[in-house]
Amino acid sequence: MNKNWKYGDNVDTDVIIPARYLNTKSENELAMHCMEDIDKTFSKNVKKGDLILAGYNFGCGSSREHAPLAIKACGIKAVIAKSFARIFYRNAINIGLVIIENNEIQDEADENDIIDIDLSKGKIYNKTKGKEYSFSAFPAEIQNLINKGGLIEYTKQKVGK
Repeated sequence: MNKNWKYGDNVDTDVIIPARYLNTKSENELAMHCMEDIDKTFSKNVKKGDLILAGYNFGCGSSREHAPLAIKACGIKAVIAKSFARIFYRNAINIGLVIIENNEIQDEADENDIIDIDLSKGKIYNKTKGKEYSFSAFPAEIQNLINKGGLIEYTKQKVGK
């Protein structure tokens, strides 16, 4: 069963991946330290397919691409927040991390609720509670970029490399 990791407002890039680990480019090492300054249990217990539910201004702080990369490397399926810092938002798309803005689900979902996402329809389904939430779906080309694993992989496939 997947878990929903819940965090509040203004989760900044320094707690997503502390600056002391920025000297590595290893995704696995980044994943080992993801969220450790806000939640010591996260990196030890996160599982592939888990979600992060957060409040306003998720990813504020520096422009480091390490933050969304660390989250993706942990196996997080998507981050659903009330809002994102703009640079984090763009970095997440660039590396192929699914990010969704929605103002309701964070306050209503519990950590063990079963949640499904339909990116093409702009729908989030809390199957445990029988609730449905809407969000602005990404255009097909951005969805394709995310599905390919981010901008670099998308570009390689577009140019045939």
